[in-house]
Amino acid sequence: MDKQIWIIAGVITTAFLIGVLALTAVTKTRQAAQARAELAEAQAAAGQSAVEAKELKNKLAESQARIAELEKEKEASAQSHQSLEDEMRSALESKDVTISQLQGKLTVNILDRVMFDSGEAQLKSDGEAVLRKVAGILSQHPELKIHVVGHTDNVPIKAAARSRFPSNWELSTARAMAAVRFLAEQCSVDPRRMGAVGYGEFRPVADNSTPEGRARNRRIAITILPDELAGADTASGVATNKVSQSPPAARP
Repeated sequence: MDKQIWIIAGVITTAFLIGVLALTAVTKTRQAAQARAELAEAQAAAGQSAVEAKELKNKLAESQARIAELEKEKEASAQSHQSLEDEMRSALESKDVTISQLQGKLTVNILDRVMFDSGEAQLKSDGEAVLRKVAGILSQHPELKIHVVGHTDNVPIKAAARSRFPSNWELSTARAMAAVRFLAEQCSVDPRRMGAVGYGEFRPVADNSTPEGRARNRRIAITILPDELAGADTASGVATNKVSQSPPAARP
């Protein structure tokens, strides 16, 4: 009887141990499978990270190349602009023609006595000669835009001329238009590059109470600027090919 009990106990113990080992094996198998899945997931994530890192590296290289390209373009533009200014000064600057540079805009200021007779809007031969020089230089810079702006002093239009020019606005605009038409029709400057505007007496650069100041205020200003600045000028209130209708601002 004791022997049978021991046999039964041995069988039960063996079965228990087998069960424990089987459960352990199943658990280990599951853990191994989970570990393999996690490893595969980690490897996939590492691969994705490597791909993303490569893409970011490529984008960084592209951005750096673009920055270098823009720097070269900026430098070339600055050199071209300086070259244009030097050409203008060499060919045009005199007591009656001055060159100014401000915020990327190159302006040729021509006193009206060179361009027109008093109270008139028909170009004189001296004015035509100046405009031909301007056109010759600008032909080498077709990417630039041209605003021609007419200015007068504050002396009212003579009664005899009021049928043609009711005010200094009309006179200044007619003079700007005469310059633009000459540049387009006689000098072959692309009219799509140009605009004309008249400010009359309302943007003086000198004191209108003296003859010298009035002489400086009677002028044609040819402003030369890149396309993006030309658009900004139009948006900020430079009207092309018409008289400005805004009320006069306070004088500086």
